[in-house]
Amino acid sequence: MSTEIRGVRHPHWAQRANIYEVNLRQFTLEGSFAAFERHLPRLHDMGVDILWLMPVQPIGASHRKGTLGSNYSVSDYRAVNPEFGSLADFKHLVHSAQGMGMRVILDWVANHTAWDHRWVSEHPDWYLKDDKGEIHSYVYDNGHELEHWTDVVGLDYRNPAVWDGMVQALTYWVEETGIDGYRCDVAGLVPTPFWERTRAELDAIKPVFMLAEWSDAKLHEHAFDMTYDWSLHDVMRRIARGEGGAADLVHYLQQAAQAFPPDAYRMIFTTNHDKNAWEGHDIEVFGAGFRAFAVLAATLPGMPLIYGGQEAVLDKRIAFFEKDPIDWKACELADFYAGLLRLKHDHPALANGAAGAPAEVLACDNPAVFAFRRALAADAVSVTVNLSAQPQNVVITGMGAVCSLGPWGYQIDC
Repeated sequence: MSTEIRGVRHPHWAQRANIYEVNLRQFTLEGSFAAFERHLPRLHDMGVDILWLMPVQPIGASHRKGTLGSNYSVSDYRAVNPEFGSLADFKHLVHSAQGMGMRVILDWVANHTAWDHRWVSEHPDWYLKDDKGEIHSYVYDNGHELEHWTDVVGLDYRNPAVWDGMVQALTYWVEETGIDGYRCDVAGLVPTPFWERTRAELDAIKPVFMLAEWSDAKLHEHAFDMTYDWSLHDVMRRIARGEGGAADLVHYLQQAAQAFPPDAYRMIFTTNHDKNAWEGHDIEVFGAGFRAFAVLAATLPGMPLIYGGQEAVLDKRIAFFEKDPIDWKACELADFYAGLLRLKHDHPALANGAAGAPAEVLACDNPAVFAFRRALAADAVSVTVNLSAQPQNVVITGMGAVCSLGPWGYQIDC
């Protein structure tokens, strides 16, 4: 059973799914597969569906950043980082998660490798070179400035052999460990036809789920189930700073409807490993309004992401290149998130892509309040959110009654 968009077939289990990102290094004091596995029962109870594991492969030693290096500087595509455990430990984790009804996708870095990946010496023609014919650290143009990724070197996808080597590595993990798909790092820096070939070969093994760290509608045509919704995150950040309001969310929904096909899954988030490490933790970014934005992320069209640690109030920037374990405290937001995830499970209107309903903006008499409804057949969910730090009263057109909301308050009606 699946739904189809332009050649991409979503696995049936993704229709009402959410996604949870796991930073293995920081998730526990041990930073191991086995230690994380002990968290699976509580994540299952919270309602988590898809576990996205940050890269588990060994990290390069040459040009390493910090003490432990970046998880995205991979030195061997077919091995596991010994800091995390063994391949057998990883397989056990995958099997245990799947046995609880969860799915596991693995973070994959196809654009670049560590300097000391064996391909550098065995296949130097697989790498980008400078004017002198020398392999160099990867330089990324983010549209505003050049970023020098000094710990990695870029692969040259003009060479067909790179495609073959990378596809073989990707199929290895699906065949050997039974994972359910991939989150693909900087996916737009790799040729889309490569991803389309990869998707076809992986689906021939088992139906997979593919998440692109990118935002391009063309990636949904034949390669990816889901892309990042950075636009919504930017809108929510501006509103949290007092630089926007309900009209910005209305404009966002209009643009999103025009830019992406109805069955394209978009990942909605209040944070992830990059946002947290480099731009600010939840309290820095959203302050007292955090729950209101988490509600929007869980109920607007798209698949909600929880970054591991948010259920314990993620009030610090987690270090990227050093050991910096999450302080789990009392997981005081676990019930809050469980309630939000249950909404998607219980209400067909909140399903992902074309299986769910679009957001119908509800007219109201207060510009500080955003209200919308998602309705599918007999099922309907209405959400009203105060986007300000002051109490607000609002009348939704056609509903009559006055709704009173506290600062950053929200109301969900089913």
